[in-house]
Amino acid sequence: MKLNVPKLALSIAFCFLFAFAGGTFTPQPGSEWYYQVLNKPSWNPPDWLFPPAWTLFFLLMGIALYLVVMQWNENKLVKGALAVFGVQLLLNLAWSALFFGLHSPLFALVDIVLLWLAIVLTIVKFRAISPLAGNLLIPYLLWVSFASFLNFTIWQLN
Repeated sequence: MKLNVPKLALSIAFCFLFAFAGGTFTPQPGSEWYYQVLNKPSWNPPDWLFPPAWTLFFLLMGIALYLVVMQWNENKLVKGALAVFGVQLLLNLAWSALFFGLHSPLFALVDIVLLWLAIVLTIVKFRAISPLAGNLLIPYLLWVSFASFLNFTIWQLN
């Protein structure tokens, strides 16, 4: 497959639109609810880790999306895979809105369980089209697995 730079850039940009949209809910330094009211476990990652981690995950999502989109004419499974990918992006965005926007660790926990399932399904569907595309989403799945436990713990503490 020949590299199509404009399609790669659009795929990555599409994913980063969701990253930026989710970022609008992220608390600012000193945010009272997140920094003073919300009880977090001692093993909560430091705040500086989240931006580079999510940047990497959205970049990998964009590359995976590109690899699948490039099979549009060759594989009838692409449309279904893209639909599931879109659902997981929306669930990812919804988590930020629920957790940070509505201050609801419980609703966010329900969402993140659905997000985890959608990521697994996306990996399965992407692998059927491009094994590399599916594999690129594994770090994202691992992070969301950790984040699910963190979300559960925060819900329990609050």
